[in-house]
Amino acid sequence: MNPIQSTNHQTIIADMLRIAETNGLRIDPSRVEINESGMDFQVAFVTDEDGVPWVLRKPRRPGVMDRAENEYKVLQLVHRHLPATVPNWRIYTPELIAYPMLEGVPAATVDPSSQGYAWKMEHDPLPAAFVSSLARTLASLHGVDHELAASAGLRVKSPDEARETFSKNMDDIKRKLGVSETLWDRWQRWISDDSYWPSHSALVHGDLHPPHILINAKNQVTGLLDWTEAEVTNPGTDFTIYYALFGENGLDALLKPYEACGGLVWPRMREHIAEQWAAYPVLIGMFALHTGKESDLEMARGALGVLEP
Repeated sequence: MNPIQSTNHQTIIADMLRIAETNGLRIDPSRVEINESGMDFQVAFVTDEDGVPWVLRKPRRPGVMDRAENEYKVLQLVHRHLPATVPNWRIYTPELIAYPMLEGVPAATVDPSSQGYAWKMEHDPLPAAFVSSLARTLASLHGVDHELAASAGLRVKSPDEARETFSKNMDDIKRKLGVSETLWDRWQRWISDDSYWPSHSALVHGDLHPPHILINAKNQVTGLLDWTEAEVTNPGTDFTIYYALFGENGLDALLKPYEACGGLVWPRMREHIAEQWAAYPVLIGMFALHTGKESDLEMARGALGVLEP
């Protein structure tokens, strides 16, 4: 770490500890670790004066807390319905979010050098305990009553509304960033074919990749993090990254216990998830437009097939 980074971190730490103490949380200043990987929040892993580990999240800019409001509402609802734990925000102010750290470790972390995953468990093949516990957790999440979700203030989309949202996002990305003809044609076949699509919606996590899945020493799923994107929408959403990582066989191995635990499946669910992954560049494009960073825009154009040779 260079001197400028060190000074910046010291400033961030001092500010976080000041806000925490204002809200009744006293932190041991010798046990603070900053994580700068988040786009919206600066994150610190800290220990309070009683030895309890906490996570502190400080918004990077105005407007970030608008997105956090949805996450707070989701957490207030889902903690009562899941076999896995979720963050319990003890401090929730415009300046700081803080909660006791959950037990377990992420199934994987992002390796900054390769931008790939550094796995914390065996993953080829996946442990049976991981698959079964994740299936049970997803079935419980997707089974949350929609009226409860609406009463909690969550976004609730009907199957048609979820599909229409995806279609509008495709149009928006095509207009603003462009998309290859081959990819566009594939998206349109998927969007227009009723046989791919579910007749039900579900409360989804929305960003279910390995760093957001906590596991214990037995490879059982114990917790889920980062609920910013959660809403009632297309249930295929929570399976797309899993499909991308573990393929058709991995997806099949997850869907069997998912259905056995009460998760709803439909005839072309597997094909739908594969096509939803093919449309993932839409989300990459939306992310890039949100950040405005040239590196993100270049990544999006590459995924969309419109980078100049």
